[in-house]
Amino acid sequence: MSLDTTAVLPTVQQSSAGTLDARAVSAWFGDRKVLEQVSLLMPAGQVTALIGPSGCGKSTFLRILNRMHELIPSAALAGEVLLDGADIYAPERRLTTARRDIGMVFQKPNPFPAMSIYDNVLAGLKLTGVRASRAEKDRLVEECLSKAGLWKEVQDRLRQPGGALSGGQQQRLCIARSLAVRPKILLMDEPCSALDPTSTRRIEQTIRELVAEVTIVIVTHNMQQAQRVSDQCAFFLAEQGTPGGIVEHGPTDAMFGSPVDQRTSDYVNGRFG
Repeated sequence: MSLDTTAVLPTVQQSSAGTLDARAVSAWFGDRKVLEQVSLLMPAGQVTALIGPSGCGKSTFLRILNRMHELIPSAALAGEVLLDGADIYAPERRLTTARRDIGMVFQKPNPFPAMSIYDNVLAGLKLTGVRASRAEKDRLVEECLSKAGLWKEVQDRLRQPGGALSGGQQQRLCIARSLAVRPKILLMDEPCSALDPTSTRRIEQTIRELVAEVTIVIVTHNMQQAQRVSDQCAFFLAEQGTPGGIVEHGPTDAMFGSPVDQRTSDYVNGRFG
């Protein structure tokens, strides 16, 4: 992989939240269609929660938003994904640029276990070819760990392996690693599903603190979590073997308090799923 060695570290104060706009997105695995004409605007500086039962295409849609879907050999898709008006799938758009602008935090924490906490935070800089002085790196590590709510817990052991942290701390380390390259969007695929309640509360607090500077899209099966952290929700459903799609989307309060579609009401009130 050739790296752009002319890149430099963005300033600390830079606010980079972007708007993500999926238009008529359909997806396949081989001959099986899993998403049908999904359109969703994810506004800058907001948390959008993707909710719905298992198997309705939420995680597939999330992976499409940062070009991970195309890594699967049998995968195909149609439609557009626009970041601030520019199609991330345009031929001239570099994959590394899309991944830098649209970060991902996975369901299971995935720090580099043998790499130090310090180097874990900075791992994305090397992949995206960003140069920084030692002082800039030190500043960036402290800043990103602080934003992820982890700095006070690890500031005296930055050279210890990231794999030695607890599960909740590892997840926050992954968030810090994602933030280090200054993404415009942060995607989260059930980031709290493997965590204890205390760690879950800390991650949720981090999400609400981060949304002022980075747009967040989160997949969650926890309806209370969706209510606590999101500004808007999109309810996905796949019925009777049909591809997944969005039944309804809108402000979170409205989706839970006065949904238009009866299926949405049934789901958010725990009648199925």
